[in-house]
Amino acid sequence: MVLIDGKKVSAEVRSSLVEEAKQLKEKTGRVPGLATVLVGDDPASAVYVRNKNKICRELGFQSFEQKLSADTSEAKLLQLIKELNSNNDIHGILVQLPLPSQIDSEKILQAINPYKDVDGFHPINVGKLVVGNALLTPCTPTGIIKLLDYYEIEISGKHAVVLGRSNIVGKPVSMLLLQRNATITICHSRTKNLEEITRSADILVAAIGKANFVTENMVSKGTIVIDVGINRVDGKLTGDVNFEPVSKKVSYITPVPGGVGPMTIALLMENTLKAFKEFIDLN
Repeated sequence: MVLIDGKKVSAEVRSSLVEEAKQLKEKTGRVPGLATVLVGDDPASAVYVRNKNKICRELGFQSFEQKLSADTSEAKLLQLIKELNSNNDIHGILVQLPLPSQIDSEKILQAINPYKDVDGFHPINVGKLVVGNALLTPCTPTGIIKLLDYYEIEISGKHAVVLGRSNIVGKPVSMLLLQRNATITICHSRTKNLEEITRSADILVAAIGKANFVTENMVSKGTIVIDVGINRVDGKLTGDVNFEPVSKKVSYITPVPGGVGPMTIALLMENTLKAFKEFIDLN
């Protein structure tokens, strides 16, 4: 069994971004800029945003932190997005989800300029992803493909089973795998004969948010398992896959933590650099 090391791969992605950003700065005198918007004081969200800003600065990018109180109105947040859209020093905008209940997340995501939508959630970018020509694709799914490529895991012609149909992971990772000529089955809470389907997978992506949901009798010998889950059990981070027994049976597996997680943030930075390059080309 090979342990897929997301920390190692993400470090390589980040070091290549440092080099490229340095070269672009010498050429243009500018650096990529990422704006993060945090509404309220959810502790987990605050940690995520802090990490993103820290890595941004480590890469030599500019970091613009916007923190709003939990009672911020939708109109005020939309006004802020408008200002960030028109700021030429900002090339990527990330609104940390979830948002407080008085704000319609969909409306906010749609207000972001698609060229600055580094999360890849804008309907235009989602449409481009489906068609197969998106510049900015969702970070976690793209990170998964990068991990498979890094370990030279063949995707074309393989049966990929995706557990979960969220707009953040399940649907986009299915599209990216399909673009790479995998045969896709998407499973969810209403799927019948689930174990039968997962056992037929060459590649199994678990993204349902249920701790230890995937057991050893749900995988076949030699399956490649990508665990996207981040669950807290007794204060410990646990994936959607019951790691110990499953890892004895499969050929490749991502651990939690240290698997897919580090890739998400690396790909967010890669998207910010891509958006910056697009900005330079357009101007």
